[in-house]
This record gives sequence, structure tokens and C-alpha cells, in this order.
Amino acid sequence: MDAKGSVGPVVAQAMHFDTPLKLSSGAVLGDYSLVYETYGELNAARDNAVLVCHALNASHHVAGYYADKPTEIGWWDNMVGPGKPLDTGRFFVIGVNNIGSCFGSTGPGSIDPATGDPFGPDFPVVTVEDWVHAQARLADRLGITRFAAVMGGSLGGMQALAWAQLYPDRVAHAVVIASAAKLTTQNIAFNEVARRAIINDPDFHGGRFYRHGVVPRRGLEVARMIGHITYLSDDAMAAKFGRNLRNEEYSFSFGVDFEIESYLRYQGEKFAGYFDANTYLLITRALDYFDPARATGGRLDEALAPVTADFLVVSFNTDWRFAPARSREIVEALLSTKRHVTYAEIQAAHGHDAFLLADRQYHGIVRGYFERIARRIGGGS
Repeated sequence: MDAKGSVGPVVAQAMHFDTPLKLSSGAVLGDYSLVYETYGELNAARDNAVLVCHALNASHHVAGYYADKPTEIGWWDNMVGPGKPLDTGRFFVIGVNNIGSCFGSTGPGSIDPATGDPFGPDFPVVTVEDWVHAQARLADRLGITRFAAVMGGSLGGMQALAWAQLYPDRVAHAVVIASAAKLTTQNIAFNEVARRAIINDPDFHGGRFYRHGVVPRRGLEVARMIGHITYLSDDAMAAKFGRNLRNEEYSFSFGVDFEIESYLRYQGEKFAGYFDANTYLLITRALDYFDPARATGGRLDEALAPVTADFLVVSFNTDWRFAPARSREIVEALLSTKRHVTYAEIQAAHGHDAFLLADRQYHGIVRGYFERIARRIGGGS
């Protein structure tokens, strides 16, 4: 651990499972591997473990850096580490890459043992619930029967909510940040436009682009640009880019005139260089499908009736993709079932991406919540 509060150099690990996993779709994943990282130490009572669930384009690499790639810092490094809001001096933190992803766990780019080729479009559609069941198996292997907390932002928050619903005896606290119990129609629409950009790219080849040695870059770039717009607030974009031109005059072409255009293209090009197109389709569909109240006729309070965990729910006032109203729906449903809930709506200018940033009020609330958890379990190790 270095002086700046980093967990320091970390090593990703892989765990293989040969017990078939039946998915929500009815498909069966015969065997699979999960890649994960851990930070801190599991105490003797094994009650200080915290699972951090990742969002769409993130991974198991939550904190720290790799010795051979020191610039590859974990996506939530400002949140997790010694002395940070989720203090690895007190908690044993686990980050897991979900099945279907493209960062090491079994996914579309993995080899299908039945054919010897990458799964590609034959990889089954997965859901948030499938991820949670797979994570539970990993916890079993690590000897963790109950988490001190399950935590996540955005799609990660959906997983935390699903954990509390599906495994109530295994979750003491759930931390749900900038999330929702289901996507709005508008959100599903954004996801569909992004998917069509990928599917309609000539280099997609029906999802079998691996065998052609190409990547549907144009589709991925557009998908990322669409998504990135929704992660930022109008005020944040205006403050950072305004209507600033790259040059003093209009070019009267369809190249790059405005700084925001240059930024979005850069984000799209970077994303297309590391993310898998089939994974993007899978994960956005998992977002669309998540709806724990579907089985209870839309009654979220009834769906969450099995929950026993205490909750921290956090939203951001400028987040229009996962608006505070969506968080309040979760809070109201939990309160109606007599659960203990702490709710905070943070004033932050950055939109949905605020959950990834080190806002002082936001981090202070999370820090305080985990300090209370630490006191309940005796401070960890």
C-alpha cells in the first residue's frame, strides 16, 4: 500500500466452475470461469467481506494497479483502499468480472468446447440474477457465507439489490448507488439504438466477427458515444466544452468542428479498442431485463419482502439516466417492508458519472455508513 492510499499492485485471479449453471433463459452454462480480485484481509470471523459489483463497461479491477501496467488503475480506486470510504484496512473487498464480459471471465470471446471456436452470438443471454448466482458460488469457494455488504453503482447497484432479494440471509447491508429497480422505457430505447449501431455494422458478421479477424468498430464507437452522452449532465458538458470550436471558423463540412464532437469521437474510438461487441449486446440486454417486481405484478414492495439487509441508497440530482426518482422508488418499497434505509440525494453537477467521482459529500456519506458497519463487526481484522 502506498502513501496515497492505494491498495498498491494487485493480481487478478481466476476460478473455474464445472457445475452447470442454469440461466434465467433456461439455457445452461456447462462450465465457466470467473476472474476476480481481492483487497484487504478476511478476518477470522469471515464477516468483513464486501462484494463490489461492476457496471456495464467495468470489470473485476476495482482498485489498485498492475505491477506491469501501473497506469491501469482500478475503476473505483477513489472509493476502495486504505483510509478510503470503503477502507481495506477494515474490510475484505472482492471485485468479480461477470460471465458474459470480456475481461477474463467466460464470455462470447471464450472458446466453446463443443466447437473449438469462440462462442460469439451462441453465448446465452444472461441476466442480473444469473450474475448474482454465479457470484454466490464464488463466495462459497472463498468461504464467505454472509457479506458485510454488497455494493455497486448503476448496473452494479441492480446486482446489490438482487443479492438482497435472492440471498437475504447472506447480505447484511446493500449499498445501491445511482441505480434503479428497472430501466425506464427511455433507457431501453437508448440501449436499443446502441445495439442496432453494432448489429448493423458490416463488420459485425452476425456476431461471428472473430473468425473474420475484424471488429465492428464503427458500431461500437457510435454505441459508446450514445451511452456517454447519457452519462453526463447538460451542465457538465456545457461547462467542459460549451460551443467551443476546434478552430476559429466553421469548416462547413461534417468533420469535427466542435470540441464536444472531438471528445465523443475520442471516447468512441478508445472504447472500440478494448470492448467486445457481443458483450455490449449481452450486458445492455441484462440491464433491460432487470425487473424484480415483474413476478409480483409490478409491486416492488412485494418483490422486496424477503429482504432483511439494511440499505444505503444514493442518487445524484443531475443524473437523468438513473434519476433520483428511481432511487426513491427503491427507498419507498423498502420502507413499506419495514427495512432500515439511509437515503441521500447528492447535489453534483456531473450526471450519472458522479458515482465514479470523488465528491466530498458523497464519499463522506459512504465512509460514514461503512464506519458504522465496521463498528458492528468489531472493526474487521
